[in-house]
Amino acid sequence: MIPVILSGGSGARLWPLSRSMYPKQFLALNLTMNSDYSMFQETLRRLDGLGHQDPIVICNADHRFLAAEKLRELDAAPQSIILEPMGRNTAPAIAVTALAALKASDDPILLVLPADHTIKDTEKFHSAIKKAEKLAKDGALVTFGIVPNQPHTGYGYIKRGTDETDGGYDVAKFVEKPDQATAEKFLKSGDYLWNSGMFMFRASRFLAELEKFAPDVLRHARLAYEAAAADFDFTRLDAEKFAKCPSISIDYAVMEHTKDARVVPLDAGWSDIGSWSSLWDVCVKDDNGNSLTGDIIAKDTRDCYVMAENKLVTTIGVDNLIIVDTKDALLIASKDRSEDVKKIVDKLKSQNRPETALHREVYRPWGKYDSIGSGDRDQVKRITVKPGAKLSLQMHHHRAEHWIVVKGSARVTKGEEIFMVHENESTFIPIGTVHALENPGVIPLEMIEVQSGSYLGEDDIVRLEDKYGRI
Repeated sequence: MIPVILSGGSGARLWPLSRSMYPKQFLALNLTMNSDYSMFQETLRRLDGLGHQDPIVICNADHRFLAAEKLRELDAAPQSIILEPMGRNTAPAIAVTALAALKASDDPILLVLPADHTIKDTEKFHSAIKKAEKLAKDGALVTFGIVPNQPHTGYGYIKRGTDETDGGYDVAKFVEKPDQATAEKFLKSGDYLWNSGMFMFRASRFLAELEKFAPDVLRHARLAYEAAAADFDFTRLDAEKFAKCPSISIDYAVMEHTKDARVVPLDAGWSDIGSWSSLWDVCVKDDNGNSLTGDIIAKDTRDCYVMAENKLVTTIGVDNLIIVDTKDALLIASKDRSEDVKKIVDKLKSQNRPETALHREVYRPWGKYDSIGSGDRDQVKRITVKPGAKLSLQMHHHRAEHWIVVKGSARVTKGEEIFMVHENESTFIPIGTVHALENPGVIPLEMIEVQSGSYLGEDDIVRLEDKYGRI
């Protein structure tokens, strides 16, 4: 069995904490899982004890270093990290991983898991997987249906049939997200399960059914995979060929058409953390039903989710609210309207606001930077460089930079010079000067960068050399 981890989502409904360049699957929502691991990492950790092969991860190319770093923190060695140049939904993504799995193994069983789910009862999860594995070995395409505990309108549903074999049922039909009245009928009938988006099948069986029902998806996915390029530890799909893949889910492409679909019920405390209200549902709460993270004083406050990332947040006489304060954005919403956060994100995107993509604190393969202040012609950043890491050899057309080291030591390239800058020392990089910054030490390098010039955008970087392949 090879786990396939789908990590291409953007998590727009958890804005402003989740953003397109640092989406929810890479966040450590410790109140959700009582740990400092991200959901991506928890997805892998809950597979311990199943006797699986190394996983295959597929993610957006923009998230490649995030995924690699989260795997490194677990000492996990994936068979491959496949990079999508753009999102094309789940059917093309799974097709590519199936092709990769067949290349690496003799028709393995794939356990397909989104990277942004939480499951409280690992033992029940493992039991469901073992049931599904028996069915998959016999040629079934298995999906996991969540036993509903409320009439939820935010999930699709699966109606199970009456034919039961080895703990799996035939699929009577897939149902789109219902209205409230229909969801209540589904819950009352006991025949409907939430569609979890988790699957298990042999690689060859999935590809055979995909070729039967969505041949264009398979054809373009195969072309993109066969033309893929090795990029350090990554497999980079051919962008031009992958762009021609129809954007379609595995449900629409295969599962709704195949005669061999089976569903295994799963009742293990599952959530896809698809909104702030669903995060509140699974969080630890105080006696007033509040989930409070950060420096918060709450008086006469009930049933709220409040997160303070950077400052003191106080509440008085409120209930049923979502309040999320980050370094550069504040969200206040009724818990009943938390699904509509995506509309705010869409509005911000239409205005080309940077808050949709990046946090004030931005992670890079070499470390991170925090934009702590800016004016019309100046910007101040706090930069942290990991031991042994090096920023690209680069230059800027419109800005100069002044670097002040506050911790550790920096090896600086400035034009033809290479020299060390130690704590409480500084150096100046004029406009147009080729330069690089490196941490040769064993502790993190911390420094303040003061930029000045007529244009301070991140796109004013001309990279000449880069150990991370970002030329």
